[in-house]
Amino acid sequence: MTDSVSCFLRTSAHHFLFGYSVWILSQMYYYRYENAEINCCYKYLMFSYNIIFWLAGIAFIAAGFWAWSEKGVLMDLTQVTRVHGFDPVWLVLAVGGITFVLGFAGCVGALRENICLLKFFSGVIGLIFFLELTAAVLVVVFQSQVRAWINEFFLANIKGYRDDIDLQNLIDSVQRMNACCGAQTPQDWNQNVYFSCDENNRSREKCGVPFSCCIQDPADLVMNTQCGYDVRRNQSEWSKHIYTKGCIAALEDWLPRNLYTVAIVFVVISLLQMVGIYLARNLIADIEKVKFSY
Repeated sequence: MTDSVSCFLRTSAHHFLFGYSVWILSQMYYYRYENAEINCCYKYLMFSYNIIFWLAGIAFIAAGFWAWSEKGVLMDLTQVTRVHGFDPVWLVLAVGGITFVLGFAGCVGALRENICLLKFFSGVIGLIFFLELTAAVLVVVFQSQVRAWINEFFLANIKGYRDDIDLQNLIDSVQRMNACCGAQTPQDWNQNVYFSCDENNRSREKCGVPFSCCIQDPADLVMNTQCGYDVRRNQSEWSKHIYTKGCIAALEDWLPRNLYTVAIVFVVISLLQMVGIYLARNLIADIEKVKFSY
């Protein structure tokens, strides 16, 4: 009799403990989802991360339109189609537009907890990251084709040197910073109608080069903007007055010397993009968890 009672008590205790354990686990499960909430740290980090890019996008767009207003493009939009070379303002506006849209989507998506905007943000950032990697691989694999494309691009912009002040300043900056002249040689400036040695050319800059090709005397406090006039008439005198190395070769020499700097910039940009994707995906997961709990 005693053994039967003892066995009954043990069985009842086991059943009670098992049932109590199941009840505790079920309560923990429901407590987890009933109390699911969005991580404020992710939310406001995401907002802060994007507000910077949103403001930067506005600044780029404003700078682009300001540059166009200074050139009178806003008063006559047909000027945009008359530029024969690359207008740097287009690049500024494109970067500003993409940055503005992404920053806006990230800010509003974080504040309004909008999954669609957050997925759009993370998807575009991921696409940009993939395109960057693809471009880097293609540059390494197709070096000769890339070099030929850059050469054609530079020559096309030499032709439009006088058509756009921003393009002119960009080419002058490249030539001064890299101590170079033309794409391959100073003779490339013969493709510009103002610097051409053609007998029908009546420009005072005939057979010359821009002042940014000139070797400046450190003692000169003011740049002589006419230093390149007629300099290509006597090739034997080039090395005394102008840079003879082409800018394509100069850029090829610049890259190995600054490889670590380029790598650091690429890594920093990649990390910023991955941080944005990480914050967006974690915020999306929190929002979906909260919606699931309801």
